[in-house]
Amino acid sequence: MIQRISSLAIAAAFALGVIATPLAADAQAHPTASGPGSYLDAGGGVSLFESDYGQRYIGGGYVNVDMHPHWRFGLEAEGRWLRVHTDEGVTQSNYLIGPHVNIKEFGPMVVYGKFLVGGSRMVFPFNDGYGTFFTMAPGGGLDFRLGDRWTVRAPDFEYQIWQDFGTYGSLHPYGVSVGLTYRINGVDRYPKKNRPWRH
Repeated sequence: MIQRISSLAIAAAFALGVIATPLAADAQAHPTASGPGSYLDAGGGVSLFESDYGQRYIGGGYVNVDMHPHWRFGLEAEGRWLRVHTDEGVTQSNYLIGPHVNIKEFGPMVVYGKFLVGGSRMVFPFNDGYGTFFTMAPGGGLDFRLGDRWTVRAPDFEYQIWQDFGTYGSLHPYGVSVGLTYRINGVDRYPKKNRPWRH
């Protein structure tokens, strides 16, 4: 219990630090044309992960929702189900949520970081039981805006830390995802005449 509380405290401190750093510079770093705007994205895609259990590479799909009250920082929730190319029936799934920070823009491309926490589930070989584990997952990636609504997420990298995984101590799956998101509503960050990637 103490170990889990410590892990949560570390995760919270890290998340606050990630959010606070860009906010401190935000007031002076951005021109008027790129003022704050809130938006809501939803999407999904495919993932390939190294399970860290018998060196298995397994694939599957994911869905995500990004809620941004400010264009730079927000909250991301994701669910992932790895069921493809399984060995001996081993599967993994994740249900995570946490801060998502847009770090840097290069025209239509946005570099972002994230730190998610939540739960993961694993089915063991030959369906010999399953377990659920508290999970921390730092990561990041690149978003490429196709227009006002659609964004390609490629790649998204995630490194997971599963706590209290029996004799292993902790499990460290990691992998990449590629997907597509749709902006459901919100304010476009750039007025059309000031978008640097359009003429």
